[in-house]
Amino acid sequence: MRGLVFTVVYYILSVLYVLVSLPFLILPGRGPVRMIIRSYTRAMNLNLRIVAGIRKEVRGRSNLPDGPFILAAKHQSWGDGYLIYPEVKNLAFVTGDHLEKFPLVGGILRKLGAIVIDTCGGGDRKAASLKEGMARARDEGQRVLIYPEGHLAPVGYHFRYKAGVWHMAQAMNVPVIPVATNIGVFWRQQKRDKTAGTAIIEFLPPLDPNLPKAEFLQTLTETVELHTARLVAEATGAPVEPSILIPDPPKGMEASPSSDDLTAFGKP
Repeated sequence: MRGLVFTVVYYILSVLYVLVSLPFLILPGRGPVRMIIRSYTRAMNLNLRIVAGIRKEVRGRSNLPDGPFILAAKHQSWGDGYLIYPEVKNLAFVTGDHLEKFPLVGGILRKLGAIVIDTCGGGDRKAASLKEGMARARDEGQRVLIYPEGHLAPVGYHFRYKAGVWHMAQAMNVPVIPVATNIGVFWRQQKRDKTAGTAIIEFLPPLDPNLPKAEFLQTLTETVELHTARLVAEATGAPVEPSILIPDPPKGMEASPSSDDLTAFGKP
């Protein structure tokens, strides 16, 4: 019942804030729409706390620099963006163009300065859309949120961290802040059911963007996955277990390994 009520409130808030944003899309500047969307994410945080029983705790704010930076975050749930967005001012984010299929959302994304990746135009167009978005973010001094795995990962697993975040850091010459979370314990991927508890977002010390690509990706993966495993153990009371690498799903934004897959992935 908790999950059903949360979902109803979720869609009411989403439609309401989209409609409120529309008149401001024609105005110059990003300020009004950003303010509205920050209000929307705060309202969704209240929905999580009051309806779903999921409280939020933020750790490591002191690791966020004053200027522009990249947040490289663990992606366990549709809810992690709602937890992160109101904590960081002037935040853009990287997303696939799948979100533009929702009515009116495309205009809001562009107004927010989101880096929308063209996933339908082939590798060249995908790279070009990322490059264009990075240049705009750099020129505007934005902070950028990216999910390096590219997919929603089930708790206890991870996908290969993609090199796009390293290329972004090189192009923008800004530090990368790893972000760990355990929200997937309480709101799993895109699932409707919710479990009450405290979801933690942890901003970790910056990584040097000038590290060689292979070393950077290994350090980022180990840092995010280790701290995420610790947060999951804190939430569940279970021992800390390293996450298991699984192959990317053939399509879509999430992967849910079946019980038959667990042994193949190395988990008893």
